Amino acid sequence: MLDRLKSLARDRKYGKPVVIVSGLPRSGTSMMMKMLEAGGLPIMTDGERKADIDNPKGYYEYERVKDLEHETDKSYIREGRGKVLKVISFLIRFLPDDNQYRVIFMRRDLDEVLASQDKMIKRRGAPDHTDPDTLKEHYRNDIVRARRFCRSKPNFELIEVHYRETIDNPEATARKVAEFLGLDLDIRKMAEAVDPNLYRNRKGVTA
Repeated sequence: MLDRLKSLARDRKYGKPVVIVSGLPRSGTSMMMKMLEAGGLPIMTDGERKADIDNPKGYYEYERVKDLEHETDKSYIREGRGKVLKVISFLIRFLPDDNQYRVIFMRRDLDEVLASQDKMIKRRGAPDHTDPDTLKEHYRNDIVRARRFCRSKPNFELIEVHYRETIDNPEATARKVAEFLGLDLDIRKMAEAVDPNLYRNRKGVTA
């Protein structure tokens, strides 16, 4: 009852929450965006970044979000109230305070994240001189900062969703997310949106 009253108070102050899908790059954020879209939530995306071999189902990005760290006018984020917006973990702390946020934070084994990123970089012919151990430590710190920030803010709520668990049991994840958001989403369609064939960088498997 107390949680419900707090939620109603936030709705009066901020309007409908902006649903944020976050996490490291290559952690399953696009998969979650597709699940939420299939479940019936409107997606905030400009469609500028097209689907490709690395994300054949689409990226679901909104290009302007990439400048959150530097922009002063962030009023456009209000357009995401009642919608879903993808924001990588590093940029979470730059979201404006005049909204309430429900953050779905995607977690994935860091070795798998690095392997997926490495293949993407190689396919694009871009040089990469970053030490993997250094990058892994950077990512660990980034996750800690993002989680700590969300849990310290009264207008943020956070749930963590694991990529591998979603692949193994998409219906369970769909129910967990719908319950967190307090919305009547189409669980079956959300689960059907998960394509296990796209899990191509499994830990311990060379592809």
